[in-house]
Amino acid sequence: MTPSYSIVVPTIGRPQLGALLDSVRVACAVGPPPLDVVVVDDRPFPAEGVNPPLDLGPDPVPGVRVLRTGGRGPAAARNTGWRSVRTEWVAFLDDDVVVPELWAATLEQDLAAAGPDVGGVQGRIVVPLPSHRPPTDLERNTAGLETAAWATADMAYRRAALEAVSGFDERFPRAYREDADLALRVREAGWDLVRGVRFVEHPVRPAGNLASVRAQVGNADDALLRTLHGRDWRRRTEAGRGRLPWHAATVAAGLTALSGCVAAALPGTRDPHAARTTAALAGSAWAALTAMFAAQRLRPGSRPGDDGFGPELRRMVVTSALIPFAAVAHRVRGAWRWRRGLDGRVPAWPPPVRAVLFDRDGTLVRDVPYNGDPDAVDPMPGARRVLDGLRAGGVRVGVVSNQSAIGRGLLTSEQVDAVDERVRRLLGPFDTWQRCPHRPEEDCTCRKPEPGLVLRGAAAVGVLPAECAVVGDIGSDVGAAVAAGARGVLVPTEVTRREELSAAPVVAATLDEVVMLL
Repeated sequence: MTPSYSIVVPTIGRPQLGALLDSVRVACAVGPPPLDVVVVDDRPFPAEGVNPPLDLGPDPVPGVRVLRTGGRGPAAARNTGWRSVRTEWVAFLDDDVVVPELWAATLEQDLAAAGPDVGGVQGRIVVPLPSHRPPTDLERNTAGLETAAWATADMAYRRAALEAVSGFDERFPRAYREDADLALRVREAGWDLVRGVRFVEHPVRPAGNLASVRAQVGNADDALLRTLHGRDWRRRTEAGRGRLPWHAATVAAGLTALSGCVAAALPGTRDPHAARTTAALAGSAWAALTAMFAAQRLRPGSRPGDDGFGPELRRMVVTSALIPFAAVAHRVRGAWRWRRGLDGRVPAWPPPVRAVLFDRDGTLVRDVPYNGDPDAVDPMPGARRVLDGLRAGGVRVGVVSNQSAIGRGLLTSEQVDAVDERVRRLLGPFDTWQRCPHRPEEDCTCRKPEPGLVLRGAAAVGVLPAECAVVGDIGSDVGAAVAAGARGVLVPTEVTRREELSAAPVVAATLDEVVMLL
């Protein structure tokens, strides 16, 4: 029997997305198709309106769904994707790869061969390099993906394994180290990770001259990984050796040379000759280390006379001088945030719930359609008791409510304000109150199941979306929680549909039970 699987593709709207989906469509015509194809649009929400539609190609995969997450990073986007499906396996693909025609057929082989203890199966990554010249530094760095362990450019995880560790750690904001962290936690939870026979092609993306300098921001994520997993995190995640010690030595030499020059120029310096000597020696060390680094990067590349040698030489010289300082600065920033800034205590993923955001109608008060009468507000049983208990425990409470009656012209904002005020009088104060006044056809980013209300509520009380729980009575409440990266709890009522009940990750019979499940 073919294992069921879904495909999840996080994207920031790269133009390569259409080519990927077109290749997936072709592959799924040859091999077994997925039950779901979910494209997670992680472009930040604009201040007004919405982003233009994604280019899904001229002939999109049948049944492809697009979810919006508001620019919270690839880890959060992948979490939204896998939590929105119910298949046994989830195949993650990056939006800049292309799958071959036999990808779905070989994926089927990989998943069928995976024993019950296998939590993930990695596909091979092939980076096409030019045949007429040696690869550039950027091309060689991209080719490093071919030997990367557990890279999510093509990685299939068993959904049970993702559930066991609560998915990707969303504190990793970039497409860097979040996959290594997940793989380590999955293995620590008792699952095996194996490599399969399928492969994808990962072309080299165009990048600017300072791309290698900008990439050093990943050193901040290294600091988080070290804090979470200890000194030997590189060995345990199969990340390979890094250059940070050499970069630190280069930066130390450069700063020593600079301080020596400054000291020699100051009128009050006791021994300017010694300061100049120190500056000269340190400057020589800095120059030697920088030249050595540049030579190491240039050696595998093009030679004089090769196509593009001049620009590559200039790029390597400039970036080799800048990279050590950028790497050390980002590492210090990350260490300050994740080690010293938090006294070395970073909670395991997922973090504890610090805020609970409630739907209003049908959850906190009985649902009166398009209610504009404060006298018709009737709290649900136990609502005040549950809210007071959360407040006493230091948990922030808020409301996230769709109020399309305003946009439809059935109620005024003042009428809804009056009803909201009545709810506050009966149920006590709330730390945040977010509502969407738009009609469904307006395609806003705040109407549940879009994540906007939850993201605004989390920001208003100063917590991460992952530190929030969203409680509601219908599927759109849970959908907003999933899209925002919060925990969703469904408290069904007579209007809850059966499919919403079966799809909900957590179901509570009453509001009192919600507290026990958080």
